Amino acid sequence: MKSADNPTYRALNTYTKLMRAAESFTVRVNRAMAEFGLTISQFGVLEALYHKGPLCQRDIAAKILKSTGNITMVIDNLEKRGLVRRERDSEDRRYLTVHLTDEGTAVIAQAFARVEASICTEMTVLSRPEQELLGSLCKKLGLKGGG
Repeated sequence: MKSADNPTYRALNTYTKLMRAAESFTVRVNRAMAEFGLTISQFGVLEALYHKGPLCQRDIAAKILKSTGNITMVIDNLEKRGLVRRERDSEDRRYLTVHLTDEGTAVIAQAFARVEASICTEMTVLSRPEQELLGSLCKKLGLKGGG
């Protein structure tokens, strides 16, 4: 039964709208990242290092919600571009910390400003109360599975 009164239909319809909106929004914001030759994962790694300082790969993975295996490949590619460097801990050689290079800092500073502006522009379609409500609803929905 296709009706807003049917809880299954309502849930699936809401989910479809949420996913389409998120995908459309993400595609538009990702254009700003692409201007700097960055994927969303690469941007996430650089942004984490930019705002948090040097981090180990495990902490980066947790921060941007990616697997440690995926993060290794992302950091490899960023290192090849000269945007990050890995340093071994002097006391525990197994422990690697990832640092931004000067070039990486310059790239993420510009890219972050561009992405931030893009997000703000995209959000102008919603009023301040609508943005606050959307944020609250997303947080509630995101916390549902985590207890």
